[in-house]
Amino acid sequence: MAASGAPKNPGLNVDWYPHSLPDRAGVHLQTSATVDNSAAKGTLYTPAGREPENTTVVVLMHPRVDFSRHYLIPALLRAGHAVYVQQPRDAGNDLRLVHEQTLLDLGAGLTWLHTVGFRRTVGLGNSGGAGLLTYYVQQSLRAPQDRTARTPAGRPAHLEAATLPALDAMAYLAPHPGQGRLLANCIDPSVTDEDDAFSVDTSLDPFAEDNGCRPAPQSASYSPEFVARYRAAQLDRVARIDERARTYVAEALAARRTVRSTGGTAADRRRSGTARLITVWRTDADLRAMDQDLDQSDRGYGSVYGAKPETTNYGIVGFGRLTTPDAWLSTWSALSSNASIEKAGPEMVLPSLLIAYTADNCVFPSDFESIVANIGSGDKRVGSVAADHYGNPVGEGRQGREDAAGILDAWLRDLD
Repeated sequence: MAASGAPKNPGLNVDWYPHSLPDRAGVHLQTSATVDNSAAKGTLYTPAGREPENTTVVVLMHPRVDFSRHYLIPALLRAGHAVYVQQPRDAGNDLRLVHEQTLLDLGAGLTWLHTVGFRRTVGLGNSGGAGLLTYYVQQSLRAPQDRTARTPAGRPAHLEAATLPALDAMAYLAPHPGQGRLLANCIDPSVTDEDDAFSVDTSLDPFAEDNGCRPAPQSASYSPEFVARYRAAQLDRVARIDERARTYVAEALAARRTVRSTGGTAADRRRSGTARLITVWRTDADLRAMDQDLDQSDRGYGSVYGAKPETTNYGIVGFGRLTTPDAWLSTWSALSSNASIEKAGPEMVLPSLLIAYTADNCVFPSDFESIVANIGSGDKRVGSVAADHYGNPVGEGRQGREDAAGILDAWLRDLD
């Protein structure tokens, strides 16, 4: 796999639209109002000649990415399935991504979709969509009064007032365990000062040869002792950022209370209306990107961001690099976010299909095994495809995305 050549949007194939859509495929743009007065925008694709009551609709959504040009849409339409893509309100903007709000978007879109009258509604959790849709299923199957009442930052979640139509089944494609757990695996714990991008604890530096790293693209060789210290230190750093985020939230709340009660000072008024941002330096440092003996798979050297993790780790790209305190706690914290398969998966009891990509530089074998174990469904089918995280084929004679579409189509037909 050539990691550096992979497209950077996990759901986008820039070549497919509109030329490879089947003839006479329908495309309907829909905007639905959410319970918190936001606009939930969605796109419904329908195959020609199929009545909704005889058709399964596959539902795609990612918390951070617009999936309206997802690479599986043409194949699913050709197989006779409809596809509905829900766009999150903050697509492409990690800054404000609060998962509880994203569930409101999906609920509003599915409320409209159910009026169309499709035979079956099946979720497809691809990449980061896996944690989101699993969280949605958990909340949709709970009584309204038992749903998450507040976001991890303490704001009303509004889920008890939302209509959250149930899905009939769930498929997972190259799923990762949730944005927070993903970040915890790749955040660089050698950062000693959150305000200094270049601060380094050399004993935890993943790119130091003394710790087992080798010049790229040679595989690193980290000792079990170093790996254990590194993993613990990653969660310690997440906890420190959690503390900072909660401090910022508390400061803003205290300022608002002062303004409401006494009018406050000019500084109080400014602080009450301003969200302090959190910059998270160096978030492309999963040891498995450099050491190919850890969590062995068909992958090549490098991370999902490219073939030179040390360069990208110190660059401007990466997961959760700039965020509000609310978004950090709801989305990027492995300790505080509710949107993880570990937390929500046991209540995901719908019939399920889970497909791994064997050369994935984002989701590693132990991650996938944990996801399978955490899904509470008693009806689970598991498969794999020789492809990278974006479905690009690996190995002679492999077709990647087409293979995944075939497995998904067969499973959808078996639901009958």
